[in-house]
Amino acid sequence: MLFIHSGLSLPAHELVERFVRASGPGGQNVNKVATAVELRFDAKNSPSLNEALRERLLARRDRRITDEGVVVISAQRFRTQERNREDARERLVALIQAAEHVPKKRIATKPSKGAKERRLTGKRERSTIKSGRGSRGWERDA
Repeated sequence: MLFIHSGLSLPAHELVERFVRASGPGGQNVNKVATAVELRFDAKNSPSLNEALRERLLARRDRRITDEGVVVISAQRFRTQERNREDARERLVALIQAAEHVPKKRIATKPSKGAKERRLTGKRERSTIKSGRGSRGWERDA
């Protein structure tokens, strides 16, 4: 059982863990022991997630989520299998918790009458400055 928060947890049978050999630190141990963890969670077909959470999770532009709706997390930061397993689970929990956040609806606003007037006044002032830069009215020495 993977605990997400008080109202949500994932049963162990929904998580698929595969242990593979890791690259990186570990010396000769790296060549002998499968310490890296590949954690898979089928979010698209999971009965544990409600529909709104599932849609937000699958809508995220995250390279860890496949086109089939499977979340794949690889963990190989640590030298022990158990610590990598914990790390992968923590990262899955963080991903699901991030998807739980519902973004606030944006309320469209209009500029105030005063703001419009200040903008147009500024444009007029700038226009007069630029129009005064021309060579008109200046006598050239030839």
